[in-house]
Amino acid sequence: MRRLFIRGLALVALAGLGTLAGVYLPTSSAKTTTAHAAKVTVTVVAKEWSFKLSKRSVPVGTTVVFKVVNKGKIGHDFKIAGKKTKLLAPGKSQLLTVKFGKKGTFSYICSVTGHARLGMQGKFAVGVTAPPPPPSTTTTTTQQTTTGNVGTGNTTVTVSMVDYHFDLSASTIPSGKVTFVIKNNGADVHNFDLNNVKSGAILSPGQTETWTVSVAPGQFLYTCDVPFHVDRGMSGTFQVTP
Repeated sequence: MRRLFIRGLALVALAGLGTLAGVYLPTSSAKTTTAHAAKVTVTVVAKEWSFKLSKRSVPVGTTVVFKVVNKGKIGHDFKIAGKKTKLLAPGKSQLLTVKFGKKGTFSYICSVTGHARLGMQGKFAVGVTAPPPPPSTTTTTTQQTTTGNVGTGNTTVTVSMVDYHFDLSASTIPSGKVTFVIKNNGADVHNFDLNNVKSGAILSPGQTETWTVSVAPGQFLYTCDVPFHVDRGMSGTFQVTP
């Protein structure tokens, strides 16, 4: 009887161990199969005056590593969801990691003064359909101001860009067509931006460009869009008379 009793206890103990194993193993398996949050890399190419993203939408909960590369001729940065890169010199790059936990569209911009206005902005989609990309900008030889009547004048103005100011051949011109003959005579890159009318190309030292616009009477501001050049004096105004 004693032997039978001992054998019974042993069977009960083995059954208990089996039950414990049955409880433990599924728990361990559940831990190993827990899904990890998604992580993707999105390449962002910055240049004058646009961003190009390799991917424009992700699911909610995704951690995105933005690889921002500046392929332009001047400094740019990339800002999204409250985070931004440093100011990247031409040819430089930086990784920016952002976790998107909410559904919606998130604006991205270059925060350098004036660059978003020139086209360096867009929307990144999380858990929703990506909005269409911003239209590509086209350069035309003639543009017109939005207000006022344009006169019949036909004037040529030469613009010399140096480090760090503009020299214009005329500061007062009649309303009508104005042809700007622009040359970079400095040692740094520059451009000539006739604010709210036309932004010229970024020119390396020695380069030139020519473009024509139609302007109504008024006072016009011109600047250089290269970061910090306005702070150093590259801005001015000229008057257009009726």
